[in-house]
Amino acid sequence: MTRVTFYTDGARITGFDAAGHSGYAAAGEDILCASVSAAVTLVEATVNDVLGLAAAVKVDEAAASVSLRLPGGLDEVSETASQSLLTGLMLYFTTLHDSFPENIEVLEADVP
Repeated sequence: MTRVTFYTDGARITGFDAAGHSGYAAAGEDILCASVSAAVTLVEATVNDVLGLAAAVKVDEAAASVSLRLPGGLDEVSETASQSLLTGLMLYFTTLHDSFPENIEVLEADVP
């Protein structure tokens, strides 16, 4: 199962962790894992390469995990854009969960 945890500080999404294989299909044929990977890659590229926010990203291919943490102190435009992206990602993953409840779980947690 893929587990995605979004971390919040009040109403602000500060980042997320995504880990595990969905188990929907064999490796290399799993459309759910591909969907998760593509969405995470799009958000990371937009946050870091388009908006230039220097979010911290950690990838552990052996553990099939990725994490992203936004920096603090963003200007209003960057904060609004990054929150829209992360909220959209959460909504997308929640929609995937609704269709594949045995394969993807979406959680929210306070910043540790």
